[in-house]
Amino acid sequence: MRRRLWSTRRRRIGAAVVGLGVAVLAIGLLVILGPGPRARSGAETLVQIPRGSGVSGVAAALEAAGVVRSATVFQLVARATGAGGSLKAGEYAIPSRASMMAVLSDLEAGRTIARSVTLPEGLTSAMIVRELRAVDWLTGEVEVPEEGVLLPETYRAERGDTRQSLLDRMRADQQALLDRLWASRQPGLPLASPQEAVILASIVEKETGQADERRRVAAVFINRLRLGMRLQSDPTVIYAVSRGEPLGRGIRASELADRSPWNTYAHAGLPPTPIANPGRASLEAVLDPLETREIFFVADGSGGHAFAETLEAHNANVARWRRIERAQGGGG
Repeated sequence: MRRRLWSTRRRRIGAAVVGLGVAVLAIGLLVILGPGPRARSGAETLVQIPRGSGVSGVAAALEAAGVVRSATVFQLVARATGAGGSLKAGEYAIPSRASMMAVLSDLEAGRTIARSVTLPEGLTSAMIVRELRAVDWLTGEVEVPEEGVLLPETYRAERGDTRQSLLDRMRADQQALLDRLWASRQPGLPLASPQEAVILASIVEKETGQADERRRVAAVFINRLRLGMRLQSDPTVIYAVSRGEPLGRGIRASELADRSPWNTYAHAGLPPTPIANPGRASLEAVLDPLETREIFFVADGSGGHAFAETLEAHNANVARWRRIERAQGGGG
């Protein structure tokens, strides 16, 4: 009788233990796989995971942001699944009520917020630094680099990246591009070095915003260099006056006559430095210019330019442009 009673009790205890285990497992699965905390505001929570954070630091940041309910449970799950050593730093947008496993999956895959900084072609180095200083999610101070050493493009970056690291990438990207283009340049160009190519490309960049004109404008300047003619580029005069900042007015006769080394009306050849940071297309254009004998161009009223091989044809183009200016109220 006692044996049967004891056996019955053992079965009941065993059943209770099993039931408790099932209940604990169910609760654990609910905590791990079920909906997580609601975002404190909006549809998602932004979380910054600093570089060098171990799994405990990651868990603490998630709990502090209200993304997971328990840093301890998150650590246990991360270690149990083998993901603890591969959680990636960066900025994450965690949807409201995301499960702990969904959060863990995002951090293991590195699904960070895709941020980018776009630096337009033709900005001076001082302008690029101003642009970077205005990006409030970048960090650190920077000095203005030399003119023309940066490649303007759209760069992927993350919150907390330094402005200097972005400048370093722009410099390295320009050097890599320039090395490749210089090695495959047209033979016989009147450019003695990659630096001279950058100088001319910066002038082409400021002279035209039309993609289909760059090689043609480059060809005009290449032809002028071959003939020993002055480049007579207005943007070089503006750079001499304001270091590339917009004048907000026309160029004065006194400025055209000024003897600044950047004034290509006053001096033959290239100026001593670039006048801006040229983009990829302008660098390509000066190292592979169009084959043409044109040595003149002037605005045509459509945003582009009219080109000419002779002074007579150029004067006719200039007269046409003056008529357009008068019709638009832009000239007398």
